Amino acid sequence: MAIVDLVMPKMGESIMEATVLKWHKAVGDAVKMDETVLEIATDKVDSEVPSTAAGTITEILFKENDVVPVGTVIVRINTSGDSAASAPAPAAAPTPQPAPAPQPITTPAQPIAAPTVSTGDGNKFYSPLVLNIAGKEGIGMAELERIPGTGNEGRVTKKDILQYVANRASGAAAPAPAAPVAATPAIPVQSAVVAASVPAAPAEAPKPVATMVIM
Repeated sequence: MAIVDLVMPKMGESIMEATVLKWHKAVGDAVKMDETVLEIATDKVDSEVPSTAAGTITEILFKENDVVPVGTVIVRINTSGDSAASAPAPAAAPTPQPAPAPQPITTPAQPIAAPTVSTGDGNKFYSPLVLNIAGKEGIGMAELERIPGTGNEGRVTKKDILQYVANRASGAAAPAPAAPVAATPAIPVQSAVVAASVPAAPAEAPKPVATMVIM
């Protein structure tokens, strides 16, 4: 990058300084060769100071109304034309990216194992819940088998065993299953009447026994 210094010109033999009256250019402005950059005033004359090179104003070292000695650098000009390129470009603000939509997590359904059941005498089935309640209440298997069930195929449900426990606590025992009574075959009424109307056979009279007398 080529920099050209513009100095305060000497306006006469006896003039040693000049006052800045007005700036025609600012930092960053483009300037052409012999284009007016500022106005100055001396004790004898006011004058315009032209640019000694074409380029871009990069630095202004004095303000208006400042008194500047002759030969002092007042402006710096970049003549390479890449002042804008050499300056670091402002970093572009990152564009916010939309957050990815959450993907639904699918969990394969696990097969639910059927609850295991226990049997007492081989005919009744008891769920683990019923057996657990029976164990906590101190109900043995023999007593458990006497509890009437209202479930499917006469199974004892949770409601049944809790009702039994409540009844036992209040002093009411569960009804024991009735012993099966052998059925007596019924005698038809007509057959009984006929049998009663038939007279009994008369007893057979004794036969005479012959007696032989020997002389």
